[in-house]
Amino acid sequence: MQLTRWTLVVPVKTIIRAKTRLAGAAGPYRADLAVALACDTVSAALSCPRVHRVIVVTADPVPAERLAALGAHVVTDPDRGLNTALRFGAAEAVRLAPEDAVGALQADLPALRPAELDRVLAAAEEFDQAFVPDAADVGTTFYGVRPGVPFRPRFGGESKARHLSGGAKELVMDGIASVRRDVDTVEDLREALALGLPATTSAVVARIRPPITGAAPYDREGETGVATRSER
Repeated sequence: MQLTRWTLVVPVKTIIRAKTRLAGAAGPYRADLAVALACDTVSAALSCPRVHRVIVVTADPVPAERLAALGAHVVTDPDRGLNTALRFGAAEAVRLAPEDAVGALQADLPALRPAELDRVLAAAEEFDQAFVPDAADVGTTFYGVRPGVPFRPRFGGESKARHLSGGAKELVMDGIASVRRDVDTVEDLREALALGLPATTSAVVARIRPPITGAAPYDREGETGVATRSER
């Protein structure tokens, strides 16, 4: 059976705006950390069997160059808010591959495993629009629509409730902890470390002092072995 192809849109903030809540812990490495998070997220997404293309929407030339080198298709952020950026990226996705399903993926999922993302995309194919809540069960890390369905992301703040009210199906699944673990705070980063991080983010975290502990061996294709907050 032929897999449904997905184009994923990943919004990446300018470095000056990115990961400000990690500034106290990351210090001079905050910018490097923000770029590393995006690189590991995009790299994992590009390794997912169902993902045909990743479109990065950013106004910053530094992550733009790094992510393009990984194989992402980069477009310039119109700088009118997150959901506008996502819709802009989705329009480019439809222009390039109108037969693809289109999804939005947060840029700060460094522990993301392609196999777990693939399970999410397979489940999302069953609904016109679907989403995955974040580990806190308040926000959203993924939102996607079938080919031809209007793309109406509602990210920001308590976006889980807004996606539900907009008719999107919440995907409630075991074994997708890496898809739900976005990183905004030091505690989030520790939980991502416990899931296991690949080389780019790990290298930046290793330079931070005092050390941020909690690292586990990274196996991109393996099971996480860590329950999400909603499963604990």
